Amino acid sequence: MGRAQAFDTQEAIRAARTVFWEHGYEDASLPDLERATGLSRSSIYHAFGSKRGLFDAALTSYLGEIIRPRLLPLNAPVVEPDAIVDYFTGLRDALARRGTLPSDNGCLLLNAAGSPISNEEAVSLTIAGYRKELSASLLRGIAAHRPEIGRATHEQLATVLSSLVIAAMTLARVDNPQALTTLDTALILLNS
Repeated sequence: MGRAQAFDTQEAIRAARTVFWEHGYEDASLPDLERATGLSRSSIYHAFGSKRGLFDAALTSYLGEIIRPRLLPLNAPVVEPDAIVDYFTGLRDALARRGTLPSDNGCLLLNAAGSPISNEEAVSLTIAGYRKELSASLLRGIAAHRPEIGRATHEQLATVLSSLVIAAMTLARVDNPQALTTLDTALILLNS
């Protein structure tokens, strides 16, 4: 009978998530992951199957702990009219706090989209699923905030605003002031 796992799986995933977020999948070495998680290579492989398995767990953790809590008010049974303003303001505040993972590294999913790992079908589907989830959430928020403009305009605005979120999160890593300006533009468009 094998030994019982002697580590907190979720803590290990969170530690690995930070490494992947800072360095990307390709540049996150196994020694980096071992150091961050406190696990040996054999423990990583035993628990997650591979570096890729650990990355998949990190993406799932990122969606569950970072992305979806921020989108939650936009997906409530009754969306408050200012929920979308709060979403953009909160996102902007997160990017404005220098020295944090979102501010310094943007979005883990979007960083992966621009790297070779995105050629892996499961990763590609996860990234595409995030974009759809983001757009659907923003659509609900727009409809609650601007009911008078009608469904077709809600959908067009959701497309534009989700594109601005993606642009801002991509820019955060290389041009944080422009990322903030992009989110300011989203707020202006939302209310114009």
